[in-house]
This record gives sequence, structure tokens and C-alpha cells, in this order.
Amino acid sequence: MKVSEILQVKGSILYTISPDQPLAEAADTMAEKDIGSLVVMEFGDLVGMLTFREVLRALHDNQGSVGGGTVRKHMDDAPITVTPDTEVNEVRRIMLEKHARYLPVMNAKTILGVISFYDVARAVLEAQSFENRMLKAYIRDWPAEAEQAAD
Repeated sequence: MKVSEILQVKGSILYTISPDQPLAEAADTMAEKDIGSLVVMEFGDLVGMLTFREVLRALHDNQGSVGGGTVRKHMDDAPITVTPDTEVNEVRRIMLEKHARYLPVMNAKTILGVISFYDVARAVLEAQSFENRMLKAYIRDWPAEAEQAAD
């Protein structure tokens, strides 16, 4: 299974923010949309990712307030990215090794979407469930007549 297949199921909704917007505004957007990350775009290019991890770090650093800083001050300015052709097992390895919960999906310089740890887990579970159903159907429909004819 490839990242492109996860994006097809997930859809193409992409939430973005400018690096010069206030962090408080980004946190409001994340809360309103019930999302864990925002893609930071500037002049049409991906320049970073802002996740709830960075927002929590800002809350901690500012004694419970996000403070007056901008997204640029708190964002990850070198996010790990994947391509549509990246295999899901490779994505799982990257996410686990790098503690990354959100990965932008890039085709050259074009962002196609973001996949989350949840998206990957759901895709793997659905693939395993499908395989399990096929194996059970195969076992249930085992050709018993062929065995009897051979005896």
C-alpha cells in the first residue's frame, strides 16, 4: 500500500496558515477544525508544519498562554515529508523513528496533503481486515470435492 492510496480515502482537505500569523490564531483554527496540524505556507511553498506539540511547548514556555509570538517562531521549519509513492511500511518506520505524527505529502514542490499517524493506522487496519475476510472466505469455500475425488 502506498501513501497515494491513503490520500484517496482521506480526501484532499488541507488546512494552511501563514508563518506571520499569530500562534493564538493558529491554535484557534486547530481547535475549531478539530485538527492536530497546520501546513505553514509562504509564497505558495511549504515552509513548515505546526502541530499541537509546538502549541503545547509554547503554552509551557509562556506559563499557560500561547503568548504573542507568530507561527514562524514556533513551527517546525524542516518537516519530514513523503511522496505519494512512499510505501506505508516506510511511513510507519519514519513516524516511529522520528516521533512524527503528521507528514506532508509532496509531489516535487507541490503539497498534496498531510497524513497522520491515525490515517496510517486506519489504512493498515482496513487492509488487514480485508485480507482476513478473504482468507476466511477461502477457507470456508475450500474445494472438498476435489479431495474426495482424489481418494
